[in-house]
Amino acid sequence: MKKIEHIGIAVNSLAASNLLFEKLLGTPPYTMEEVLSEGVKTSFFMNGPNKIELLEATTADSPIAKFLEKKGEGIHHIAFDVEDIVAEIARLKAEGFTVLNEIPKKGADNKLVAFLHPKGTNGVLVELCQEAPKAV
Repeated sequence: MKKIEHIGIAVNSLAASNLLFEKLLGTPPYTMEEVLSEGVKTSFFMNGPNKIELLEATTADSPIAKFLEKKGEGIHHIAFDVEDIVAEIARLKAEGFTVLNEIPKKGADNKLVAFLHPKGTNGVLVELCQEAPKAV
């Protein structure tokens, strides 16, 4: 793993939270998008070399909706930047981690992503991120 890619924060209202984080960080989000397959709208903020992702549920059965119902707003996951997500998934499986996505899927901010189950990572949902190949 190369570095922390971003910290994901589950929020009830992306609009309200965008205003809050814009005031907090002194800058607007650099991108906002919806990931239909995950039932989520996201926005990303830069803070120096660090990124923060805000996540709002768009469906009642999405992972973010379930998280908010159970735990309320707050840190949802920590994402790590990896060079080769397929190799990293295989390495972590061999180390005994439970991988929730054995095949990487398209995520927000032009990333391929996979998650590790929090039961094996001290209660923290871990996301692996690799920059998606550019379309030709």
